[in-house]
Amino acid sequence: MEVEKITPYNNDERKAKQVEEMFDSIAPAYDFMNRAMTLGIDKWWRRVAVRMVGKKHPQRILDVATGTGDFAIDLYHKLQPEQVVGIDLSQGMLDVAREKIAKRGLDGSIVVQQGDCLALPFEDGGFDAVTVAFGVRNFEHLLQGYQQMHRVLKCGGVLCVVELSTPRNRFVRWFYDLYTLHIIPWMGSLKSGDRSAYRYLPQSIAAVPQGDDMLAIMREAGFTDCKVKRLTFGTCSIYIGNA
Repeated sequence: MEVEKITPYNNDERKAKQVEEMFDSIAPAYDFMNRAMTLGIDKWWRRVAVRMVGKKHPQRILDVATGTGDFAIDLYHKLQPEQVVGIDLSQGMLDVAREKIAKRGLDGSIVVQQGDCLALPFEDGGFDAVTVAFGVRNFEHLLQGYQQMHRVLKCGGVLCVVELSTPRNRFVRWFYDLYTLHIIPWMGSLKSGDRSAYRYLPQSIAAVPQGDDMLAIMREAGFTDCKVKRLTFGTCSIYIGNA
């Protein structure tokens, strides 16, 4: 798949290693840039996703590519499961997540650890729900990542993927391209000092399978009743599937 060939630094290292290094580099600036890139709308997108996951009343949730922990914290606060487990490649991002979790007194209720989404270190069928927010485009092998998430879900469990996408409306797309291709890399270089990371962002969004193409990969991995919900002129898509 084209998105699997898109890498942050275009060197000889495998994509997973480059992604890990990129997020370690931008971790201190990530939350600020995430708000700036989405104009704060990402908070609403996550709320919508949490409501969709909540319909299944999950008690044990795995948040893949948990990053700085915002989605894991939202899931715990809104759904009150027994536990949320977060996993991410980047130790730098996890350090920020642990600080947030500790400040909220949620140690034990939310547990985060370093690991690879392509080889999840969990038993088969151990979770009622698996979530990913803005992370699947960073998978080195997309189908393999979905297969791993399907493996660790209980029969009847739910997968929820929140991912950035490209708007279809030509007028909206013009402003979207201006913002993502020019303004965001400039802001990212000023805030984090890593311009390559914020050039990678729009490239990976444009390359990741979207809509029916993404649903087809989910079905190939074993998910059923797969659906997509588009938000904010198509700049965000939420994918739902059952194990």
